Amino acid sequence: MTDWQGKNVTVAGLGVSGVPAAKVLHGLGARVTVVNDGDDERARAQAEKLQALGIAVRLGDGDSLPDGTELIVTAPGWKPDKALFRAAEKADVPVWGDVELAWRLRDHGGRTPAPWLAVTGTNGKTTTVQMLASILKAAGLRTAAVGNIGVSLLDAVLGEETYDVLAVELSSYQLHWAPSLRAHSAAVLNLAPDHLDWHGSMEAYAADKGRIYEGNRIACVYNAADKATEDLVREADVEEGCRAIGFTLGTPAPSQLGVVDGILVDRAFVPNRQKNAQELAEVADIRPPAPHNIANALAAAALARAYGVPAAAVREGLRAFTPDAHRIAHVADLDGVAYVDDSKATNTHAAQASLASYESIVWIAGGLAKGATFDELVAGAAGRLRGVVLIGADRGLIRDALARHAPEVPVVDLDRTDTGAMLQAVQEAKRLARAGDTVLLAPACASMDMFVNYNQRGDAFAAAVRELAAR
Repeated sequence: MTDWQGKNVTVAGLGVSGVPAAKVLHGLGARVTVVNDGDDERARAQAEKLQALGIAVRLGDGDSLPDGTELIVTAPGWKPDKALFRAAEKADVPVWGDVELAWRLRDHGGRTPAPWLAVTGTNGKTTTVQMLASILKAAGLRTAAVGNIGVSLLDAVLGEETYDVLAVELSSYQLHWAPSLRAHSAAVLNLAPDHLDWHGSMEAYAADKGRIYEGNRIACVYNAADKATEDLVREADVEEGCRAIGFTLGTPAPSQLGVVDGILVDRAFVPNRQKNAQELAEVADIRPPAPHNIANALAAAALARAYGVPAAAVREGLRAFTPDAHRIAHVADLDGVAYVDDSKATNTHAAQASLASYESIVWIAGGLAKGATFDELVAGAAGRLRGVVLIGADRGLIRDALARHAPEVPVVDLDRTDTGAMLQAVQEAKRLARAGDTVLLAPACASMDMFVNYNQRGDAFAAAVRELAAR
């Protein structure tokens, strides 16, 4: 659509994407109706503000398709099997997400649209996009980290500030609802089971992740250690001349970025890549220098190099980057034991990477499993575990996996899901730990059984560690 005047558009959801989408569409002249499942105090407050602008809102009625709807713009988290979307399919009404809307509006008003360098993956998306933005800024480019990272893409493409290029984080939900997205270059960092309750199967989840490669112009960046990401590149329909670029923690082959003797090197965007390589940065420039974070840096560097960024800016950008809280964050050292907060490890794949970063671990784990199983994770980490402290609603799944694959490892099972359980968990971890160990909060589960989000969970861990230190 280019002429929005008088178009009947239904916006599904009153969340962080739905409200801006409704306002933008109303401003373009569309007749907007917002539908929302909830009818709580927060929803009513949001509805009142939108209704004051002339936007219709239906609370507690997220399944019915309003009469005359010509387009649905949905919040990314609304599941594809929802009755609203079944009705839309029957009525031949297209469904877009906020990312699709932003993509379609990026040249609105005669703007010159900024190219998108896009990142997805089960884990590492936010860190990689932030690294990429830091590198692009170091190259003197006007850029922003946007998308699933908290900055609205609609604001980025329609706001007063203009950009040379955007670093875009995209979730599988967002990609599902973005059929026409065509990035300059894109990366899939890794693939592991996650959100299967939403997608229905691993195959559907992977297919939605793979949408990020469709129509890429310059580079499809994949993880050489994760064949599933390379398979997605092979299956993608890209523009002629688009290249497959791998990243690896080992020595890179031609058309790859990798690591040689502690140096990040580029054998993809150099003349005569069969024989030549370009030094980009040192492993010591990356914080923290954990293996999965080095992989994130290589993916960010690959996308930046695909955009033509010089090697010096890669080094400068990585050195300037500071990771967000709750991502392998060192909290304190007590009696020779390191306490590390990786509350962001909300699934087994993230926890696996975290556990692989340390040699001797007292592991604090548990929460909401989201349909995950833990046998592979526990079997792989068994040799590193000094002890385990379990918390949360689905801790029994991890306890059973430990009994099968690490029966000799001491386990403390805390039968409580209140927020105060974290202090007891840290106390029990301290009792199990010895000098040289790492007490690692890497829950492998979501947090909402005990905490508002993973941030609050990590804050509780850090507060508990500080309380122990003060004693």
